[in-house]
Formats: sequence, C-alpha cells, structure tokens
Amino acid sequence: MNKSQLEHALIAVLIQIALFPFMGMWIAGSVAVALFLGREIAQNEYRVAHRRGWTWGQVPPVNWYEGAWRGWTIKSALDVLSPLAACLLVALFSRFIPLLN
Repeated sequence: MNKSQLEHALIAVLIQIALFPFMGMWIAGSVAVALFLGREIAQNEYRVAHRRGWTWGQVPPVNWYEGAWRGWTIKSALDVLSPLAACLLVALFSRFIPLLN
C-alpha cells in the first residue's frame, strides 16, 4: 500500500463520518467509495483517450463505458479498494464506538 492509497482511505473515512449523521454509516461509506470509484473511472477515461492521441481542447475519443473497463492498473484498482476496505471496517466496528451509535 502506498501513500496515495492511504490518503484515499483516510479521506473516504472522513467523508463517511461527516455524512454519517445524515444517512447512516453504511450508506455514507457507500457514497464515499462511489466518489473514489467515479474518480478512478474518469482517470481511466483520460488514460485511454491519451493513448488514442487525444489532446486538451478536443472531444475525447472514448465511449461512455470504456472508463469502467479499460485502462485499469493495479494501482488504480487499489485506489478504490483501499477506501472500500477502510469504510467497511469503520461501518463494521462503528457499533462498538459509543459516539457512532
């Protein structure tokens, strides 16, 4: 695990705790993970577009679905899985923390 993945996990947990009073721990964690998933999909779209010769100012030559299944690396997958694991642990153990009940 590198610094980026630790930062993503910490930010996701902070988002989860910030949203917890409004929607519950599980849904707040889902929102936090969905934000990082969307970010990684967008980065993958840019990565695919750059491989196809795209430059800023042009319309990216990428179909709407390609960012979700092309361009993924181990690092980009871990950038989503680390917030997922962190939010899952917080949601699982939140019932043992009096302030989060």
